Amino acid sequence: MLIGYARVSTEEQNLELQLAALKSAGCGRIFTDKGVSGKTAKRPGLEKAYAALKGDDTLVVWRLDRLGRSLGHLIKMIGTLEKRSVHFRSLTETIDTSSSGGRLVFHLMGAMAEFEHALISERTKAGMKVAKKQGQPIGRPPLLSEGQREEIRRCLAGGTLPRKLAERYGVSRATIARVNAQCCSRSVKGGRNRTQCEYPIDRQDLAARGHRAARQRARGSS
Repeated sequence: MLIGYARVSTEEQNLELQLAALKSAGCGRIFTDKGVSGKTAKRPGLEKAYAALKGDDTLVVWRLDRLGRSLGHLIKMIGTLEKRSVHFRSLTETIDTSSSGGRLVFHLMGAMAEFEHALISERTKAGMKVAKKQGQPIGRPPLLSEGQREEIRRCLAGGTLPRKLAERYGVSRATIARVNAQCCSRSVKGGRNRTQCEYPIDRQDLAARGHRAARQRARGSS
């Protein structure tokens, strides 16, 4: 049995062209997704199509990108179908895995995807190696400069609330806590008193946490 799948990325787009092609190809059932990106993991129409497919059935799409957005993604999805003894056909690219020629094309696509992944990995490693030799930082740039981190440490020691510092520097309180923890670690290694790095007490924060804990207990007892 031929089972069709059609998809458009936005609500404004029309499915008629795909539906006409799938019906012309002889699809007995057609499932659709409208306003759903190809990168989205959860696609209700595709999930229903998968559930309807049985051994020796064929999933038919108008074009390859209707099933997946990247070559690697397509290979993975078609491989899953192959394990279930389900064939795959793309009308525009004339790929049909029920034939020996179609299976050959599919395996060539798999080899190309693997080769592409290996090339990207090699280029990334080479770029990181060059950057490291040139003394350039690797990875995401830090949210705070060393000067800002030192200023945060001084403010904490002076009693400024972490919440206020997070608002001032546009970071989360977890980031402020990490800065404080790193300063404390350095202070302990340097022989200074760890209590110098303790957080100022944020009574508003403590009250909010108390209210949240009370609500959780109330929900648990109900």
